Amino acid sequence: MPDYYVHETAVIDEGCTIGKDAKIWHFSHIMPKCVIGEACNIGQNCVIFPNVVLGRNVKVQNNVSIYEGVTCDEDVFLGPSMVFTNVINPRSGVNRRGQYARTHVGKGASIGANATIVCGHDIGAFAFIGAGAVVTKTVPSYALVVGNPARQIGWMSEYGHRLEFDAANKATCPESGQEYELGENGVTRIV
Repeated sequence: MPDYYVHETAVIDEGCTIGKDAKIWHFSHIMPKCVIGEACNIGQNCVIFPNVVLGRNVKVQNNVSIYEGVTCDEDVFLGPSMVFTNVINPRSGVNRRGQYARTHVGKGASIGANATIVCGHDIGAFAFIGAGAVVTKTVPSYALVVGNPARQIGWMSEYGHRLEFDAANKATCPESGQEYELGENGVTRIV
């Protein structure tokens, strides 16, 4: 008896690894050689392609396809109908299976509904990608990006609040009380 939940309409191929307490919902397809971490939640009508790795507690909302070449660290949120790509220049008549570009999503990052992540561009830890954004370059940790093409408009706390930096380049998350510092290389949590 598995120690995870699979809805009766879901398809689980042989050769994948599914962690304890994961949930896989209606009409989703988990393909061979992928890894679904503990406590992950895979929503309705999702497809997880071979060799994808999802860390612990990744939340995949409805209608998301995660293509080969994508890895997500723990606590990542993938919003409804968001899209990953895995080939820069796809053509129906040209097989590019050996040319998949890699995309890594860092710990705690959130990607909003209907966002598109163009392959080969990593998303930093705790970054926040707004709904409908089209990401065409690497996103730093804690960055808030929106639009098409996505552009950075601010910084976010680990609890998902926009950070307001003072004259000393310090900010405090209003929910957690965690403190952050803005430097030349981006944002760092200091407390």
